[in-house]
Amino acid sequence: MHSKLLIKNMVCHRCVLAVEAILKEEAIPYHSVIIGEVELENDLAVTQRKRLAARLEQVGFELIDDRVGALVEQVKQLVIKTARRQPDAAEVKTNLSHFLSRQLHHEYTYLSSLFSSVEGRTIEHYYIEQRIEYAKELLIYGQLTLSEIAIQLGYSSTAHLSSQFKKVTGLTPSYFKQMGAGRKPLDKV
Repeated sequence: MHSKLLIKNMVCHRCVLAVEAILKEEAIPYHSVIIGEVELENDLAVTQRKRLAARLEQVGFELIDDRVGALVEQVKQLVIKTARRQPDAAEVKTNLSHFLSRQLHHEYTYLSSLFSSVEGRTIEHYYIEQRIEYAKELLIYGQLTLSEIAIQLGYSSTAHLSSQFKKVTGLTPSYFKQMGAGRKPLDKV
């Protein structure tokens, strides 16, 4: 019987590798590790779970035990995938609310209210922040023009991206690129 754990603050492939390393060090058999989630071969004993939670916290992760926290974390993971235009989120196109409702099997008004009460911001604001963080990453890499970044992120125009970028960061994209300004870790957004 497989058991599932949800883990807060897993936002990238390196996070997956870090969690896999901890599971191996702790000799905990697992079936799979994806962003935000671990599928174990068996349930953990209470002492194993506490030890795993402590090890995860040492590297900035957190086991999610409550249903509300788990649902909010699932919303965050889907928003991050969507903002980064990852393949399984490609169907989103323009309607994030329908996508989240369909994926999580809850009305969007419930998800939105829950998310806002736990996070202190709206899903939409979190989505915009994630898109801007990805735009920062793409700007720093310097391989795409601002126009290409706007297209890749699904903005209607370069002006729209620039406007949101300045609203979130206080800087224009070109000034940000000139400064070589830093990005926030995704778990701090």
